[in-house]
Amino acid sequence: MTSTLITNIGELTTQDPERRVLKDAAVVVEGDRIAWVGPTSQAPAADAQTDAGGRAVLPGWVDSHTHMVFAGDRSAEFEARMAGESYAAGGINVTTRATREATDEELAALLRSRVADAVAGGTTYLETKTGYGLDVAQEARHARIAASEVDAVTFLGAHLVPRGADPQEYTDLVCGPMLEAALPYVQWADVFCERGAFTEEQSRQVLQACRDAGLGLRVHGNQLGEGPGVRLAVELGAASVDHVNYLHDDDVEALASTWSGWDDSSPEGKPGTVATCLPACDLSTREPLAPGRRLLDAGVQIALASNCNPGTSYTTSMNFCVGTAVLQMRLTLDEAVRAATMGGALALRVQHEVGSVEVGKRADLHVLAAPAAIHLAYRPGMPMTHAVWRAGRQVI
Repeated sequence: MTSTLITNIGELTTQDPERRVLKDAAVVVEGDRIAWVGPTSQAPAADAQTDAGGRAVLPGWVDSHTHMVFAGDRSAEFEARMAGESYAAGGINVTTRATREATDEELAALLRSRVADAVAGGTTYLETKTGYGLDVAQEARHARIAASEVDAVTFLGAHLVPRGADPQEYTDLVCGPMLEAALPYVQWADVFCERGAFTEEQSRQVLQACRDAGLGLRVHGNQLGEGPGVRLAVELGAASVDHVNYLHDDDVEALASTWSGWDDSSPEGKPGTVATCLPACDLSTREPLAPGRRLLDAGVQIALASNCNPGTSYTTSMNFCVGTAVLQMRLTLDEAVRAATMGGALALRVQHEVGSVEVGKRADLHVLAAPAAIHLAYRPGMPMTHAVWRAGRQVI
């Protein structure tokens, strides 16, 4: 394996257990791993060397919630919503029709383009979901295409009940033949537990069937109002509950209870249920921003994710999400960066592999076009990514 020394890093945000921010730092990359981290003055020799030019370096973003296997356009729906119409889950059917009509080659090319956009913005580890197929063959097809392009795939057959289908018959289909068909390509399962989508009983049925099949669990919950999503996620030990815009005190306490005794400096122990906040989606749907400050103060681990999808968050920009979290969700810079790196890693249960700059972890690095990470919020909307290393290879 060859090694590369990245030197003259003006500010290195490690997100390691000590949450260190190092000045005038260096990192040695060997193969696809981080081999050394420390001051530039103490850096060991390496086969090659690159100068960061005094720029800031972060762990690569870990985007733990996207819906990137889709075709078609819903800009008219977005325009109507900006003119005052309320968001409803039914718009998913529009995307389902367009996505079913796309060929494998077309869907794969669209997905590759979106992944490339994400990587160009500093994202180095990506999850995406099915959910725009909504029949057995299509859900399996989308899972297979996703598995060839992203790091983690989630089965979301329970995204919406198709028009004209009986809700319970469709739920049974999701739990049986559809799950079986998608299973070879996925690691996770999700359900849209929300009014207009799946009831608490139907959601529990889906999650239990997927857990019995060996999949990890996630939940779309509490997006459009208070509901059972958080309670269900905690009850079934889901790795994350995502959206979380409307939370009762009991929801916050339940989430916090899953983190009681958790110590992220220890390699042992099981993480609790991450609350994944999706600020770009909240702005698009004009829902209240998820209460990240309230959750953190209660002891809940949160993640930030893009929720890239054609209806409510057509962006892969984690830079935008981090800036919004600082400017509008009242997170500190460190909290926002952590949520977009280690928070996402915890939500995907890959915290021992990615999410921080530590020896032995995958060499995923985001070099900013700025001397300090605060520029992500200080200069919102500006191009902030200078270079990206993904699994030890400079890709941007």
